[in-house]
Amino acid sequence: MSTTTCPDTDDGWFKSSYSNGSGGECVEAAFLPLGTTIRDSKHPTGPRLQFSAPSWDAFVTALRADRMPAA
Repeated sequence: MSTTTCPDTDDGWFKSSYSNGSGGECVEAAFLPLGTTIRDSKHPTGPRLQFSAPSWDAFVTALRADRMPAA
């Protein structure tokens, strides 16, 4: 994981369309040339996770197909 290519400003970050805006548990994402970075919307200067483009695509595909394991 690297934070050197993560956006340092709010430019490019967005919340999921499933976020309701009530201050709940939301994540924000930013699409980068080499993948996707996510962060906690309540702590925008906190830790960030960066995923390669193939890993992020596989994750989103599994979500859309409802193939994620139960928690």
